[in-house]
Amino acid sequence: MTDSAKPAQAKPAAAAPAAKPAKPPAPEDKPFAEFVPQLLLPAIAKEIEAYGGPACSLSFEQGPMPVVGSSCWMVIGELPGGRRFWLCFTGEAITSAKTIAVAEAGAEPSLLESFLIDEKKMTLALIVSRLVQRLNGQKWLGAN
Repeated sequence: MTDSAKPAQAKPAAAAPAAKPAKPPAPEDKPFAEFVPQLLLPAIAKEIEAYGGPACSLSFEQGPMPVVGSSCWMVIGELPGGRRFWLCFTGEAITSAKTIAVAEAGAEPSLLESFLIDEKKMTLALIVSRLVQRLNGQKWLGAN
């Protein structure tokens, strides 16, 4: 048999490219009921203190939205001295419409403001930074 008549030898298959390591899920991919108490509340408390604000009391609950009374999920915060804030989510997702309300000690909130309405991507860092920025705008944090 001539070389050209020999059966073709199978060439070894090229090594498959190494699989990329799986990208860990983003914190925002956690279910809402886990994301808020496990990640959002501690991050808010840490950022308020880092901003020079006092330690605050935070809770996460479902109830009537301040001012309008419709049911929503809320992060409720209270700073020493009785100043309070409510970060409201209209649905069980961080991407749902959000509002914020604030109240001085002894007062009830009288205004509900839209919160993060133009953002394309919602992240833990964005929610925390804008909330703390809003509280600082009230002159509730740091050396205001």
